[in-house]
Parts: sequence; C-alpha cells; structure tokens
Amino acid sequence: MNHRHHYRVDVEWTGNLGSGTSGYRAYGRDHVIRIEGKPELAGSADPTFRGDAGKHNPEDMLVTALSTCHMLSYLHMATVAGVVVLAYTDAAEGSMQTEGDGGHFVEVVLRPVVTISAASDPAKAEAAHEAAHHACFIANSVNFPVRCEPRTIVESV
Repeated sequence: MNHRHHYRVDVEWTGNLGSGTSGYRAYGRDHVIRIEGKPELAGSADPTFRGDAGKHNPEDMLVTALSTCHMLSYLHMATVAGVVVLAYTDAAEGSMQTEGDGGHFVEVVLRPVVTISAASDPAKAEAAHEAAHHACFIANSVNFPVRCEPRTIVESV
C-alpha cells in the first residue's frame, strides 16, 4: 500500500548585512531552519562558500540524512533478522565536485561500526546492511552512489 508523506520545513535567511545581495561579499549566508515542534537549527554555507563554519550547512545535512537514514533502516532490518544491536556509530563522508557556479555530490561513504550481542549471527548482521541500503528513503532519492563499508564487532562475554 502506497502512502504519501509530507515534510514541512521553514527557512529564513538572516544574512542581510544592510545592503541585501548588492555584491557577493555584501551578504551573510546565515539562515534559520524551523520545523514545528523541534529545536531551531542555525544554518549557513560551507566556509569555502563564505559561510560560518560553526553552523550547519546543506552539505553536512545531506550526509547526515544519509547516515541516519541508513542507521534507522539498519536497526529495523537487524531486528527483523534476529540480530541484537548493542551499539552503532558511523563516520560518514561525502564528496562533492564543483563545476562553474554549481556542482554535485559524487558519492557518500558510510562507515558504520555495529556491536552485536554474542548470541547474534555476524553474517545476518552484515546482510542487514544491504537490506537497509535498499530500504533507506534518502539513499533511494539521490543520484549518486552511497557506499557502505560496515564493520561488525561481536560482544565479548
């Protein structure tokens, strides 16, 4: 059964330094991201593009969305497979190529490290990553490769 889901995000540019966008260096890239019922996110551009390094940028958030989507899909697939996950971390990285005034991501690599219970099957834990990749809404929505290089640690007893 297909269901359509909607997500509302309000974004407000807060970088008008007094003269709007009168020149490339005349305005800030700061903005506020608001989602009803959730804490505000302070956003900016990547520092390479005159942004504030102390604030979230769209590129970081895209890599974050892919990483967390895989994690949530993985936890579900592991549960279905009877794998007990005790800990999960990921050190995800994305690569972007600029071209002229634009650019695009060329890949994101996820590096999840999953600790499973001693009674769990490591082969099923590994296989759950492939199932999670196919189930991840965000990975299914991008036009570049999302690779997964998982590592499984079995709890010592």
